[in-house]
This record gives sequence, structure tokens and C-alpha cells, in this order.
Amino acid sequence: MSVPSIAKRNGATVVSTSVTPASSLQILSHREVEQLYDASQTELYSIFRQCSLAVINCGSAEDDTSKVLEEYADFDISIIQRERGIKLEIVNAPAKAFVDGEMIQGIREHLFAVLRDIVFVQNELYANPHYDLSTSQGTTDAIFNIMRNADALIAEKEPNLVVCWGGHSIGREEYDYTKKVGYELGLRGLDICTGCGPGAMKGPMKGAAVAHRKQRNSRGRYLGITEPGIIAAESPNPVVNELVIMPDIEKRLEAFVRVGHGILVFPGGVGTAEEIFYLLGLLLHEDNRGKRIPLIFTAPIESADYFTSIDEFIGLTLGPEAQSMYEIIIGGAEEVAKRMSSGMQDVRRIRREAKDAYYFNWSLVVPRQMQSPFVASHQSMAALRLEAGDSKFDTAVNMRAMFSGIVAGNVKAEGIADIAAHGNYQISGDARFMQAIDALLQSFVAQGRMKINASAYQPCYDIVTS
Repeated sequence: MSVPSIAKRNGATVVSTSVTPASSLQILSHREVEQLYDASQTELYSIFRQCSLAVINCGSAEDDTSKVLEEYADFDISIIQRERGIKLEIVNAPAKAFVDGEMIQGIREHLFAVLRDIVFVQNELYANPHYDLSTSQGTTDAIFNIMRNADALIAEKEPNLVVCWGGHSIGREEYDYTKKVGYELGLRGLDICTGCGPGAMKGPMKGAAVAHRKQRNSRGRYLGITEPGIIAAESPNPVVNELVIMPDIEKRLEAFVRVGHGILVFPGGVGTAEEIFYLLGLLLHEDNRGKRIPLIFTAPIESADYFTSIDEFIGLTLGPEAQSMYEIIIGGAEEVAKRMSSGMQDVRRIRREAKDAYYFNWSLVVPRQMQSPFVASHQSMAALRLEAGDSKFDTAVNMRAMFSGIVAGNVKAEGIADIAAHGNYQISGDARFMQAIDALLQSFVAQGRMKINASAYQPCYDIVTS
């Protein structure tokens, strides 16, 4: 790392320096170095810059991507080629990423994970004719190779990875509860995978980290899976020791269900609702009948009404079969951990009987319509079918897309710009569905679950009853 240059800009301290690889990309051939450099000069650069800024800006309370980019408009990052490999030249980075001029080690590791996934992996996959991303199998193969390239797949490890979903904007009681659950999971030797951000994504990792230390478990995994459109709103929290950036939200969701062995859902907002409907949609698909994944919804006693509302909403839109696919545990951190630990044994047995890998759930079928990226726009949001007469699978797919679009309008730079230019997205459908959706979204707003700065939230959608 070079001698840093520290300056004041608009009242904020910024740092300019260069850094070399930490744990990723330490040994590269000349061809690989040239590939990285060449790719960084293409249209991928803006994505690389945005994700790098998000990583360096770890700890920020701002979840509006456009505001983060505006605040650090003169931030720059470039790849420097060297005989010994590469280094990153950084200009006007947030000073919070440094201690006495040295970049914090965890942030340095995350920064090179960005380089690995955004520039190298995407360049390899999309330029490689062997990957057909227009097919279901080709997409799954690509996800597998991204995870393998990140060393996130451990062949001999018994099932123990718990995926935790939940909001980045939650209250103190809910956050403390996620830590308690994480602690109980960690005491039982379970590892944690989340979306890598703050709130319910950070709490379980923090709790598990303490428990792992108590159990003298030095190999605890805190896997964070994100994607370029969301990372600025949910910068990787400092507990994450394995960071993977998938190309889009659909591949991120598939990665969760492929590598995880059980899933916990804490209170959250539209992003959490999107995750719930994605998973239930998968399990409702005819090719996945009988394929169960340990799935628990849990919250502190003070937030019991949250999952009552979610359960009722699922019952109305997807029916009793979907409700049978999960259990709800309120205020019982230890019970949650025991149930999830027991579920790991079931997963182990099922994978062995199916001759499936422990580290990647190949047998789960992910239909093409759940892999194709949903790009939120006024046209695509208005075209969604939200009708009571549709199949439960189709309803889940369309509900997931609707929630994804609202996430885009809330926090993604392109979604925010689209709303500013053309007004709110219009969501229409069956009157009964629309009333239930409106009530659910209004409850998210009232509870401050849409954005960290809840008082400033302006809805990016209008509900239209057909």
C-alpha cells in the first residue's frame, strides 16, 4: 500500500492511495492481468466503481444509491498493471475505510472480491461461448462457477449453512433478536449466509461470531451474497468474511437457495417479501413437489404482528399449501436454532439419498421464468398479472417481480431516476389482491421498513384497482 494522501472535501475527509490484493487475486498470470485491465476499461467500469465505493463506504446510514454516488462524485478507482500482478489506485475514497492511513483489512478483502466478481468473473462468463445464459441449466452452471471461483463452495463440509433474510431497516429490538438467534445458531456449529448488509443481515453474523469464539471455532463462515444494483444501499457489513457479488438479483436469489441448507426469515420490507415469494414460488413449482427446505419465520415478541400479516397475505395470495412450507416461531431464539440444527440432519439425509452435493443443491429446479432478470420500468410493472385466477406458481412469480420493482424504485440508482423522470410505478390487478398488497405495503411504510431514513420515504408506486 502506498503512502496515502489525506484531504478535506466539502467538510468530509477523503483518502487517495493504492492497495494490493489481500486474499483474492494474489497470484495471476500475465494474461489474467491483461484481462482484468482490459475489462476495467469497458462499460463494466461504472459497475466496478459503484460497487467499490459501496464497499469502501461500509457503515454508512445512507441507503439511496444516487445520493452515495453524488456525495462521492469525484471518487475514482483504476487497475494498475505490474509485473507482480495488479494494484488498485484509489482517489478520494471515504476516510472511514482507513485507520492511520491503512485500509482496514476486511474492507481491502471486500474490495478485491468486487474486482474478482464484477470484472473478472463477468468478463469470463459473458465472453465464454460454453455458457448459454438463455437456458436454465446454463444459468445455474454460471452461478455455480461464480461461487466456485470465489471459493464459496466447500466440498467436504457437512450441511450447516443457514441463510438469513430480513430487512436492512429494522428497530433495535428486532436487531438484538437477530443477534440472539445468530448466537444460538453459532453455539450449535452453524454458519451464516446473508445479503451482507446491515440490520437483519448483520445481526445473525455478529451473534454467531461471538458463539463461534466461545466454541473455539476459528473457521466460522459469514458469507455475504449481493448484486451491483443493491450493494450501495446495503454495503457489506464488517463481519462478512466471504463476499460474492452476483450479476443480478435473480442469480443472487438462486445462489442463496443453491448453497444454503436452511433459511430463516426475520422481519423486513419489500426486499424480504421478494425473497419469501421467490422461495415459495420455487417450492410450489410442480418439478419441486416434495423438495422441502427448512424454512422458519421468526421475530421477537414485540414484532409478532409482522408475521401474522405476512402469513395472512401468503394465505390469501398463494393458499394453504404455501403456508404449510414454513413454520413461525415468535420470541424463541433457542427454539429456532434447535429446529434449524435438526433440519440440517434432514438435509444431510435427503442429499445423500438423492446423491446430491452438500455444497450446491443441484436437484432443486429453478424454472427459466425465475431466472430471467426482471428489469423494473413503468411498462414492466404495469404489465404484471396479479390476478386471483392464476396458478399459485405464476402468482408467486409475479408477486416477486412486483416487490423487486418496488425495491428498485426505493434504492437503486436507475429505479430512482426512472421514478423522478416519469412518476410512480402503477401496480394493478384483482381488487382483492390490490387491497391486500396496499395494506401490506402501508404497514411496511408505517413501521419504517422501506428505508433507513423512514421519515423521508416517498412511495415509488401507486395501487390501481382493476
